[in-house]
Amino acid sequence: MQQTEKKARENWGSRFGFLMAAAGSAVGLGNIWRFPYLTGMNGGGAFIVIYLGCILFVGLSIMLAEFAVGRKTGLAAVGAYKAQNRNWTFAGALGVLSGFFIMGFYPVVGGWSLAYMVKSVTGLLAAPEAIGDYFGAFISAPVEPLVWMVIYLAINIFIVAKGVAGGIEAAGKILMPMLYVLFIFLIFRSVSLPGAGAGLSYIFKPDWSVVTGQTFLAALGQAFFSLSLGMGCMITYGSYLNKKENLPSNALTVVTMDTSVALMAAIAIFPALFAFGVEPAAGPGLVFVVVPQIFAQMGGVGVLFSVIFFLALTIAALTSSVSLLEVVVAYLMDEKGMERKKATYITSAIMCVMCILSSLSMGALSGFTIFGVGFFDFFDILTDKIFLAIGGMLLAIFVGWFMNKEELKQEVTNNGEVSFGLFEAWYFMVKYVIPVLIAVVAYTGITAIAQKSLMIFGLLVIVVLAIFSKKL
Repeated sequence: MQQTEKKARENWGSRFGFLMAAAGSAVGLGNIWRFPYLTGMNGGGAFIVIYLGCILFVGLSIMLAEFAVGRKTGLAAVGAYKAQNRNWTFAGALGVLSGFFIMGFYPVVGGWSLAYMVKSVTGLLAAPEAIGDYFGAFISAPVEPLVWMVIYLAINIFIVAKGVAGGIEAAGKILMPMLYVLFIFLIFRSVSLPGAGAGLSYIFKPDWSVVTGQTFLAALGQAFFSLSLGMGCMITYGSYLNKKENLPSNALTVVTMDTSVALMAAIAIFPALFAFGVEPAAGPGLVFVVVPQIFAQMGGVGVLFSVIFFLALTIAALTSSVSLLEVVVAYLMDEKGMERKKATYITSAIMCVMCILSSLSMGALSGFTIFGVGFFDFFDILTDKIFLAIGGMLLAIFVGWFMNKEELKQEVTNNGEVSFGLFEAWYFMVKYVIPVLIAVVAYTGITAIAQKSLMIFGLLVIVVLAIFSKKL
């Protein structure tokens, strides 16, 4: 029966299509929303240099490991672990659960991006001083953000329901090149502003005096989370690859594209911040409050660039959320034998309910909390601070200690047809170094959570998964 499933399994139509889809999965809100404000809060250029080091040594290694695990088995997250070692099924289940919970709040933010793209031409920029209050009123409203969330989620459903080649790959081929073009427009305008040079200096001239231990931890965490690792996405996408694809080359390409978008976002945002005298360490409100204020000060052309910026943000969010939805859908197809469209609709319906709760937790349900936080923060903290870090650490341990080294080498090198002289160094990093580094980030992130009961709940979920995973 397993052989039949593999024969009938969908595949990418082309290498370019796969690369655009995989890069799109990695490129998301973390690149355009999270990376710039973390850069601003951690000293600019020094943070970027450390981040690039983490990407090169940690992110690239884990990306290759996920591709190898997925393609070797031809199965999505749960099935891939189960096929290698049934006792590790819980690690795949944790990835699926992570994608499921992230989609409990991600479409809410995606809806905000979509709304701001439209609002840019309907008066959002008319009163720069009121943008902060406007954003607060918008996200706490009982109906409007739900409408935008549903529209955004519907786009995800349409793409995923059409399948790998006809939906996800086709969308990636259009959306990723479009994203690059949009950022080129934004960068051109930003660096041409009077005083923009100070912003470029801020991000390209490292100030090592501001670097602390927290800077390294923030950079490693951002490198890991920005690549969509530890949540089953790249294992699932890797499972659709044919045996002729060059995995090391593909992993390097995807990581390079993801990192380039993050750097482009920084180049588009920081020169404009300095040109208009805005504090670079503006925090999480940078994209939805500070950036629109900058566009408002550009005059008539500001409307155009605001539309372009939020369109780029929406595209980045969409390419990631599509992969998150696909992780859950692929699980239902592989393990439960469900038809793609049915799996997509059922999964999306549950996610929609979760998103409604997340959105209302900022307004009508703000008084209702789970472990001391609202629904939005509950889904966010549970995944970002607990599930993803532990999921990534488990993957490294599994690949390094529980997979046959020679079989892994054959998979990575296509049975010796692909030259990969760094295999031993890569294997050493995955087996010994990366689990320790990720463990440090996971421990730091978990112990920093104020809601200790939420931390205990998350760890309890993982334990329960480990105990009952053989039934999945």
